[in-house]
Amino acid sequence: MALRRKRRVKREPVLDTIGSLFHLRLSESDRPGGAPERASGSKSEKPARAKKKRRRWLPKIRVKRLAYWCVVLGIWGTLAVAGLFAWHSMRLPAMQDLVLPQRPPSISIVGLDGHAIATRGEMGGQSIPIRALPPYLPQAFIAIEDRRFRSHFGVDPIGLARALFVNVSSMQVREGGSTLTQQLAKNLFLTDERTITRKLDELVLSFWLENEYSKNEILELYLNRVYFGAGAYGVEAAAQRYFGKPARLVTLGEAAILAGLVKAPSRLAPTRNPRLARGRANLVLDAMVEEEFITTEMAKIAKARPAAIVKQTTPGSKGYVADWVMDILDDYIGRVERDVIVQTSIDTRLQAAAEKALTEELEAQGQKYGASQGALIAMDPNGAVRALVGGRSYQDSQFNRAIAAHRQPGSAFKPFVYLAALERGLTPDTVREDGPVNIKGWRPQNYSKEFYGPVTLETALSHSLNTVAVKLGVEVGPQTVVRTARRLGIASKLEPNASIALGTSEVTLLELATAYAPFANGGIGVIPLVIVRVRTRDGKIVYARKASGLGSVVAPRYVSMMNRMLEETLLTGTAQRARIPGWPAAGKTGTSQDFRDAWFVGYTGRLVTGVWIGNDDNSPTKRASGSNLPVDVWNRFMRAAHENMPPVGLPGAVEHLGQTPIPPRPIEDGPMAGGPIPPSVRQEAPLDSWLFDRLFGRR
Repeated sequence: MALRRKRRVKREPVLDTIGSLFHLRLSESDRPGGAPERASGSKSEKPARAKKKRRRWLPKIRVKRLAYWCVVLGIWGTLAVAGLFAWHSMRLPAMQDLVLPQRPPSISIVGLDGHAIATRGEMGGQSIPIRALPPYLPQAFIAIEDRRFRSHFGVDPIGLARALFVNVSSMQVREGGSTLTQQLAKNLFLTDERTITRKLDELVLSFWLENEYSKNEILELYLNRVYFGAGAYGVEAAAQRYFGKPARLVTLGEAAILAGLVKAPSRLAPTRNPRLARGRANLVLDAMVEEEFITTEMAKIAKARPAAIVKQTTPGSKGYVADWVMDILDDYIGRVERDVIVQTSIDTRLQAAAEKALTEELEAQGQKYGASQGALIAMDPNGAVRALVGGRSYQDSQFNRAIAAHRQPGSAFKPFVYLAALERGLTPDTVREDGPVNIKGWRPQNYSKEFYGPVTLETALSHSLNTVAVKLGVEVGPQTVVRTARRLGIASKLEPNASIALGTSEVTLLELATAYAPFANGGIGVIPLVIVRVRTRDGKIVYARKASGLGSVVAPRYVSMMNRMLEETLLTGTAQRARIPGWPAAGKTGTSQDFRDAWFVGYTGRLVTGVWIGNDDNSPTKRASGSNLPVDVWNRFMRAAHENMPPVGLPGAVEHLGQTPIPPRPIEDGPMAGGPIPPSVRQEAPLDSWLFDRLFGRR
């Protein structure tokens, strides 16, 4: 039986609606390289939904853990900081015993007439109560240094956080974040070292200050203790230093200058960098406007009228005097713990005349003679120093050549040789032969290379004949010459050998002038002095110089003989250019080997003055000798010093004429000749220094 086939109906696709066209979608399998389409409702969708659910909760879990550990670390950090503060608090003195240190003392140095010479030490101005200051002055410091000063507890967390962010982001220390209280704590109790330990001490002390003092008291302490540069501590000293007025009279622009200074007193000083100082002051004014301390109009006016800075006078030669006083002051009064006024023996009029004579003569003739430096010291016959110039320019060099420089005095040392000879029985009229000398191969000669035969000691000294001085030194003995020089005031090391007669042992100008003083006062040994009296600002006498001396060191008859010979030096000898019309005067020139040092020490009945000329590196000059440049400086100063004063004679001196004629020629002092000194001549021997402490004792 034949199978019947089922009839199939042919059906055509029919698009029922137009909207069905928009429901056509290409599956991933229809795209080139696509993956087979997943069946609807496949199991793979469930893990995806679960995974998505877990990711949504993960941040919440992490935030909770982070918050937990932050709390834990915060607690431990707080405990650690508290422990650190407790440990540092134990290291510091007991807070109940802590007191504010005194303001650094100020030392005012004045002349004999009361005129100011210098102010030294840490210059603290007078403490000014905050109520006496114009309100914008303290406000300027708050605006630029610590805007939240009135609200913080000694430490400003916001300021610290900002400073930390700025420093970390810039990878360098640009901000400090210290409050005014912290700065005060550092200034009062701590050093400037930059360590964590010092910073923690600063924080502890800041809390103590805030607990013990009111805000106004802290601000007042700060304003009176902060450093403003140029040696000025406190607003009063700074106002006087920069503006020449008291702090209560400073203008708004001047207050801005002062407030801007404390960040970097040296770099921002208006005397050193006016442009930077003005720029910083403008920042202060802008900060004051932001804090509503002043109006915008007030700031504009202050910027348009910049502060006028008073010209700083250079210390000049007075700086040498002040340095000397500071070096020896503690020997008189011990440690300086309060403001004192030191009255010196300096005559400020003579000091100015001495500075002018030395600097102007060096300016006029220094290049000609190849001499770059000089020094001058003048004292009365009792040893009180009236003028001291330690160099050509204190600003360029603070080395005091009058006090500290040891140089060969040359023929200026010869008076001690001649005095030793007189004390052995010789007189100014004693005759000695000016002729060749040979001491173990050493042949000293006169500067002129000539010999004059028999001459008196007076002529030999006034004309500075080297051969006669050497013969006398050998005759009386080098040890005797050393003892004589020490007795009169030479404290430096002296070598007792034949060459000592020509001044080969180094001395200072102060010593040489001191040793000549007995010739001017009749034979009394002197102790050089510069400090006369020390008193506190309220008038209490701390130290007063009592009349003291060494007694007679030269008999009057020998003083008379020496004055006769040394006066002849100015009348007919090597120092004729030193004459002072109407005044009896005496002295001796000196020139060391190769013209390295040129000296003249001369005196009247009122003043003993010594002058040294040379070079700091000990290089030879261009024939600068005792009879030219030093004599010119001495004469110029002494004429000014003796102006309008009645003449005073020299002890025991009488007018006379030289007895031994010398061929007419310009007489000039010069260095010794004859070649270097052999070692056998320069051999050192023990020294007799019994008078060293007496001569230069501090009391």
